[in-house]
Amino acid sequence: MTMDYVRLGNTGLTVSRICLGCMSYGDPGATVAGSTMRWQWALKEDEARPFFERAVELGINFFDTANVYSFGASEEITGRALREFTRREEVVIATKVHGVMRPGPNGGGLSRKAILHEIDASLRRLGTDYVDLYQIHRWDPATPIEETMEALHDVVRMGKARYLGASSMHAWQFAKAQHVAEKHGWARFVSMQNHYNLLYREEEREMVPLCLDQGVGLIPWSPLARGHLARPPKAMETKRSETDRFGKTLYSAMPEADERVIAALEAVAGTRKLPHAQIALAWLLQKDGVTAPIVGATKLEHLDAAVAALGMQLSHEEVAALEAPYVPHHIAGFV
Repeated sequence: MTMDYVRLGNTGLTVSRICLGCMSYGDPGATVAGSTMRWQWALKEDEARPFFERAVELGINFFDTANVYSFGASEEITGRALREFTRREEVVIATKVHGVMRPGPNGGGLSRKAILHEIDASLRRLGTDYVDLYQIHRWDPATPIEETMEALHDVVRMGKARYLGASSMHAWQFAKAQHVAEKHGWARFVSMQNHYNLLYREEEREMVPLCLDQGVGLIPWSPLARGHLARPPKAMETKRSETDRFGKTLYSAMPEADERVIAALEAVAGTRKLPHAQIALAWLLQKDGVTAPIVGATKLEHLDAAVAALGMQLSHEEVAALEAPYVPHHIAGFV
């Protein structure tokens, strides 16, 4: 298997076309007062280390985490593993800010206070002087976007981040943030980490065209729809699917159309004699503007299947079959 590398959006930054999502690695018992997030399905450090080693062996140089993943434990594990298996200058480390990290009125969000505190906390946990991509995890309606963008610009100016990115929000919000940054001569977002997969394609309406027009790289999260696109419909539930409360808000009520999409995926996978995940990722990798899906892995074969998808080319007929059953969905993943 050969890794492919591309530029992230309109930047000069080169990343692998598969990004390893590190939310799966952390502390199953992590909790913070004031937050409803739980990480019972996270792999502990000794279980997580082989995934970083295998990722590096496969040529993956792009790793995505967040301060809120296991409330810092994911960043700690990611930082230690990357120091062990590679050199800092060879990898692209992305993390995020927004979620509640401690009790109290300033424990989360995108205020100047929160951003400047959280970047330093993330750097300490990661054991590095800078992150390559610093992303806002969600939109913060309680903070003026001017305050957020200026604080993020200062993070870049101080050398604590090389580039800025954003995650799920309305297209008008993303456009407003970019306009504010451009108006003041501040650093703009170079990437959009959005919710995008065969079961959720609402991003194709506005966000994807906006990013294509503006040269913003897409690094979709949940490319396998929390595992729904990685296993046959009748397969047993995993520990994550049973305990991931946020995931249940995304795919809790599977409409008949979703079941038809999964059936179409099963048919293509069966004909090709390949894993469901490989077909679903190959579809996403062929979509315009997609730089690198963020793939979580709790079994080593998940990484191999993800990288193998790079060598696949789905036919027009296969793509049409996979896409035909889709129906409009309610917006999901913005909060």
